[in-house]
Amino acid sequence: MEPDRDRRPFLLFLLIVIIIICAGLFTPLREKIAYRVDDLKSRLFYMFSDPANTLFVPGQSGSATISDSDVEATISQFITEAAPTETEVPPTPTATQEVITEEPTATEIPTATPEPTATPEPLPESSFISGVKYETQHGIWNYCAPTNLSMAMTFWGWPGQRLDVGPKVKPFEKDKNVMFYELEEFVADNSGLRSLVRPGGTAELLKRLIVKGYPVLIEKGSFMQEVSGRYSWMGHYNIVTGYDDAAQEWTVQDSYYHADYKVPYDTLEEEWQSFNHQFMIVYPGDREGEVYNILGPYTNSHWADNNALHMADAQIEAAETPEEYFYAYFNRGTSQVALSDFFGAAQSYDLAYTYYPDIETNRRPYRMVWYQTGPYYAYYYCGRYYDVIALAETTLASTSEPYLEETHYWRAMAYKELGEIEKARDDLERCLELHKGFTACEALLYELGY
Repeated sequence: MEPDRDRRPFLLFLLIVIIIICAGLFTPLREKIAYRVDDLKSRLFYMFSDPANTLFVPGQSGSATISDSDVEATISQFITEAAPTETEVPPTPTATQEVITEEPTATEIPTATPEPTATPEPLPESSFISGVKYETQHGIWNYCAPTNLSMAMTFWGWPGQRLDVGPKVKPFEKDKNVMFYELEEFVADNSGLRSLVRPGGTAELLKRLIVKGYPVLIEKGSFMQEVSGRYSWMGHYNIVTGYDDAAQEWTVQDSYYHADYKVPYDTLEEEWQSFNHQFMIVYPGDREGEVYNILGPYTNSHWADNNALHMADAQIEAAETPEEYFYAYFNRGTSQVALSDFFGAAQSYDLAYTYYPDIETNRRPYRMVWYQTGPYYAYYYCGRYYDVIALAETTLASTSEPYLEETHYWRAMAYKELGEIEKARDDLERCLELHKGFTACEALLYELGY
């Protein structure tokens, strides 16, 4: 017998209530519903606003879409007037640049990689580390960093798993990214293990660590499928556990795909370059001597930053496409920031962004500053506060869910210098909503009297 038509709205309402209650009681169903909601939000966002078409233009008051002729003119201007060289000394700060507490000096360029104290042992044609307990990142939104760090620590006997890492490194579950320094802090505070992060890693160094039994955590830029279904560039962590010269393949523990995932040498090199070849090793304290022996000069952070700068210069020399130039100049800027050469870094980032519009739209890394905040440092410490704000606004506009606490912090820093105290406070409060206990935001709020 067909229900009374007048009761159908009530029955539909009752069904919705039951679904909501079930979603609250049963995690798997709640996750499926949340995934569908995220999928719908993402599809609507990309339907009306493609972030790949929103461009940050250094020296302007905000983001804009610029013509090809404008791009060519800007590139020409920067190359002829501001292109950094190996011997360039940064300009003397002007009155608006006196916020810098220490005047940066010319960046030191290593003339060559230091000679090892002994002839390195020949590497075998292949090697593989067994014993890494694989974990998947799926089931929780954007859980790449906690999952990979968990794998790196459980290999050395840490008794936890990804759910022990996640709430500490990303208190707000939908935080877009977890930085390497946050992973280092977790290791130091929660595991009894030690860790070391350096830029400028090489394939040979990865192999030497693997041969000695040390899994290596790297961050790279990969083209992966979004919730909306399309593929785009995004940051992704991997644990590298093996290599095979004959097959020209790395073996990685990829939390997004599966255990023992194979990645061609060329692919990993291209993906790793977009993160300045940065790597992290987790290890027990009683093996520190062996780790340092393998790393050699990489144990010196200043040497590692200079070496990464040297590598970026080589990437610039070898670049042929706008995409290659963008990553090479961006890496140069990142290394210069690490060396406190903020003026040189700002010039390098300026050059990177002049090449960005010429990258094919579907390959533009519009999420870049979600993961690497070097441009904020460079522009802020050069007194270029409007560029900090413009880059922050472009970055926040690149997602339907702008959960980027670092971006809010840097925009607040710029607003503070411009005397826009209420705007700074709003950003800092938003930052702390996204990451409770974020020390830098708490300190700045206190400084502003809140």
